[in-house]
Amino acid sequence: LVAVRSSATAEDLPNASFAGQQETYLNVRGDASLLVHIRRAWASLFEPRAIYYRVNQGFDHFKVALAVPVQKMVQSDVSGIMFTVNPVTNDKTQIIVEAIWGLGEKIVQGAITPDHYEVDKTSLELVTHRTVPQTIEMVRSGDGNIDRKVPASRIHKRKLTDAQAVEVAKLGKKLHQHYFFPQDIEWAIENGKLFVVQTRPITTITATTAKQAAVDKAVQTITGPVILTGEPASPGVATGIVNILKSAREINRIKAGDILVTDMTTPDFVPAMKKAVAIITNKGGQTSHAAIVSRELGVPCVVGTKTATTSLKPGRVVTVDGAKGEVYASSLKASSVNFAPTQAAYHAPAVTLKTATKVYVNLGEPDLAEEIAKRNVDGVGLLRAEFMIANIGTHPKKLIKDKQSHVFVNQLAEGMSKICAAFGDRPVVYRATDFKTNEYSHLKGGKEYEPVEPNPMLGYRGAYRYIHDADVFELELEAIKKVRQKLGYKNLHLMIPFVRNVREMQQVKKLVIASGLPRTSTFKLWMMVEIPVNVILLDSFIDVGIDGISVGTNDLTMLMLGTDRDNETVASDYDERNPAVLWALEHIIKTAHKRGVTVSVCGQAPSSHSDFAEFLCRLGVTSVSVTPDVIDKTRQVLYDTELKLIKK
Repeated sequence: LVAVRSSATAEDLPNASFAGQQETYLNVRGDASLLVHIRRAWASLFEPRAIYYRVNQGFDHFKVALAVPVQKMVQSDVSGIMFTVNPVTNDKTQIIVEAIWGLGEKIVQGAITPDHYEVDKTSLELVTHRTVPQTIEMVRSGDGNIDRKVPASRIHKRKLTDAQAVEVAKLGKKLHQHYFFPQDIEWAIENGKLFVVQTRPITTITATTAKQAAVDKAVQTITGPVILTGEPASPGVATGIVNILKSAREINRIKAGDILVTDMTTPDFVPAMKKAVAIITNKGGQTSHAAIVSRELGVPCVVGTKTATTSLKPGRVVTVDGAKGEVYASSLKASSVNFAPTQAAYHAPAVTLKTATKVYVNLGEPDLAEEIAKRNVDGVGLLRAEFMIANIGTHPKKLIKDKQSHVFVNQLAEGMSKICAAFGDRPVVYRATDFKTNEYSHLKGGKEYEPVEPNPMLGYRGAYRYIHDADVFELELEAIKKVRQKLGYKNLHLMIPFVRNVREMQQVKKLVIASGLPRTSTFKLWMMVEIPVNVILLDSFIDVGIDGISVGTNDLTMLMLGTDRDNETVASDYDERNPAVLWALEHIIKTAHKRGVTVSVCGQAPSSHSDFAEFLCRLGVTSVSVTPDVIDKTRQVLYDTELKLIKK
């Protein structure tokens, strides 16, 4: 027995998934039947729904080709779908696994609401799971498939154990890394063996800035009670008139501005889905047809409500919040609802570039975080403490003397938490304070505690200062603990700057651990590489036990070239693209790869020079952290470079 599947050349483009447009045939036996089903797969290119879809997407019918893979037929005990990023929130740290009993056809159709598992992509630990009772499963019968009742002993049972969910996620992570882009994967387990039957790029990850702003505004206007809940499937908020369809044969009943309510959708529903302002289904999960197509169309969608077709009344006006999975009663009358403008107001751009090389942002001001977090950025690669400490206004030593340490801790924690909250699960890497003595002295009480140095750049700063002013460093660590442990923002990590020797890194690490912040799968310790000694003895620094390094090209370039970039007399000789600096970067990145630590570059160079970002990408840097104004420009450079590398 084999499975006959379809793979069209126009499928899975950035703005068109072609989900379900071509046919799949399971349990095909014998050469004659195989040839028949291959022809049927080819013929499915010209079914009415496929023709309609291509017309709407602007594709030439005769420039779409179809390959027909023939696979071993997996008689799955458990099957499902997996996304290597969260398809609803675009959270890149999560792998979403959904599972049902029996063959996977039912989950793809959305005919069954699946179990839902969320796995942390970095630690590969199961974060949460939700079990959904299942009463019907599809199984093989002779040469075909039948629906049968699930035995009572399995109706309420979890489809996957913790270990199995992690095993599936681990395979998904490998596929993501192999293809460089987030994947939508169909998988199956037969007699304990895991199979992948299909993988394709996720096509519905879109920019969310404009959409989210409008959604947030819309959410604030919701006043009615929640009357129905389900799975969040496609973000957005829309108000409209309930129109219940029993099957795809009724799609002509949907008018512009209606909310489409049905048991589940199939590809034949797409024309109606394009007209609807929102979609609600009884069945399905975040990987169902309704969810995928709704995200592609930018239409709010709630799936798996169980009772939408019976509890909602035709003609009633309701509001759908696709991000929360909630349906609200509305006090509006049908005649007063204005549909089209609100729907267009928050449609996101069709294409958001994704790259294997992460793009982080350099950030220091908490008030900017919410707006910047809406951009196409993977996290904060450099959170500067200096702006927040300047806002506190008083030297930390004076606050300690005046028994006001809590003021420093609370205000610093408030700034950190505002940034962590804005970025959700995306990492925020906090660089410990790197004020120089001349900068610290400007704070209230600063002159009492700061020496006057002839060259603050090379003076009392960085790791050396944390060791000798441990009481001040402990206040920073206390603020980090408050944000992580009391406020619950586990995306905050620590980076140590300006480390002059290995012994300093060892001592600072002991202080961090003693404060109650040991390295874990969710708390990473990074070190800045910005002094020539860091480059030369990099292996020894890594031996101390760190998770990542970040190259500060500003200081590294100055110290390697002996040139002060702030001195206009010699500033013309300051260039991060000097061969010596490029050699150092190549050595750093290769060493980091060899030792299994992440490597980022957070100086000004990637922001100022697109060729510099391309150079780093070709070397295999894990991430670059840039100023907010060049986020999109940097992403484009990395995207173009990665495409060239893939084609090679």
